Amino acid sequence: MIYRKSPAELDAMRRGGRILGDALRKLGEQVAPGVTTLDLDRTFEAIVTEAGGKPSFKGYRGFPASICASPNEVIVHGIPNDRRLEDGDIISIDTGVLFEGFHTDTAWTFPVGTVSHDAAHLLKITEESLNAAIEQCKPGRRIGDVGYAVEQVAIPAGFSLVQEYAGHGVGRSLHEEPWVPNYGPPGRREALSPGMTIAIEPMVNLGGAATRTLDDGWTVVTADGSLSAHFEHTIAITDEGHEVLTAPTGVAPA
Repeated sequence: MIYRKSPAELDAMRRGGRILGDALRKLGEQVAPGVTTLDLDRTFEAIVTEAGGKPSFKGYRGFPASICASPNEVIVHGIPNDRRLEDGDIISIDTGVLFEGFHTDTAWTFPVGTVSHDAAHLLKITEESLNAAIEQCKPGRRIGDVGYAVEQVAIPAGFSLVQEYAGHGVGRSLHEEPWVPNYGPPGRREALSPGMTIAIEPMVNLGGAATRTLDDGWTVVTADGSLSAHFEHTIAITDEGHEVLTAPTGVAPA
């Protein structure tokens, strides 16, 4: 069942999303060679707690950290550790905040120092696929239209899309209905309507689409070891169209 939020509930998500977007922006400014993902995890928790929120991920289904930190071939659910980032890496940081009873969810993939042309192009296309999906978010459009928009950007660019993991509804629970895959067909699945809040999160691979999970039970990597990028925003469907709830302060929403 899809849970549509009231104006007051959307306002709580809006304020939580602002905390989250700003926290992720600050983490991005700290990404550099020599920094550990455990450093980033501690920084995120401190920022969010000071702002009055709680990290959504910490303890969720037993996850041990406040952020998912996924370098290079790691697609999602990487556990922060003391490995130091190196020049040329990319690092996907997936984060969530619980604020006044509501979750918001966002992710971004950052370059570490100077990255290869292929890595930079992967990041550019994945971000563009997220923006294309967001543009489909308006009353009357369908979940299939959102996923098809991702597909239409990523596949012609020569990349592959992860299909086992997808976006989702978000609100009182971190994961709610509907499931939001990153592929079509268009015109299918649930219709979008005001009050719906969904997390859209393209996961795009430089190589093949196949994945595997490491022995820790969390870390998902590309089966062929190729780079993967992950971008995500929490979106509210409004009467007029949509609102990006997790855009950082001072950054114009898509």
